[in-house]
Amino acid sequence: MFKAIFWDNDGVLVNTEPLYFKACRKALGEAGIELTEDFYMNDHLKTNRSTFDLAREQGFSAEHIQQLRANKDNIYMEMISKHVPIIDGVIDTLNELKDRFEMGMVTSSPRGYMNIIFKQTGLNDFFSFVITNDDITREKPNPEPYLLALSKTGLKPEDCLVIEDTERGIVAAKEAGLTCYAIPNELSRHNDFSKADRVLKTVRELPQLILN
Repeated sequence: MFKAIFWDNDGVLVNTEPLYFKACRKALGEAGIELTEDFYMNDHLKTNRSTFDLAREQGFSAEHIQQLRANKDNIYMEMISKHVPIIDGVIDTLNELKDRFEMGMVTSSPRGYMNIIFKQTGLNDFFSFVITNDDITREKPNPEPYLLALSKTGLKPEDCLVIEDTERGIVAAKEAGLTCYAIPNELSRHNDFSKADRVLKTVRELPQLILN
């Protein structure tokens, strides 16, 4: 049925969303700004609203916000340099699918984050291409990342499957004309998954659904 699979990364392959949330919360907290889990789940993960909008709304200058972002980057990269937790079932599933489908990664993370994550996990060995935030001009929920992935394969939209964990990722995939299966996680569980073609409980369910 499908010839290619496009995987999101954070929250789908690696359990880095809690680490990123902690890094943002620490960086903002040092400036006296509270980042709640509710904001992260219902604003950031759903719509891609920046957590640093909270600083902008409190009157912080663009220069100060840039410093806060840099601090967040340093905190997060230190975290993932120590350990990147791969989600249960991911390695088994990727090994089962790697010889049957072309596989690409489509992530909103910058290339710098991914270089560290790949060094820790070796996940890049499963993918024929990786699209990061550095490769696009418009992030999810805009369809640009998935349209770029589609162009790299030369396939038709109906030949490609997207695996996502957030509402904004699903919207991006569907607006690109792609089939999208969602796997909610602890932080994204309150997102709207109604646009997904299927909602799975675990990545381990995937092979039996798409292997003939």
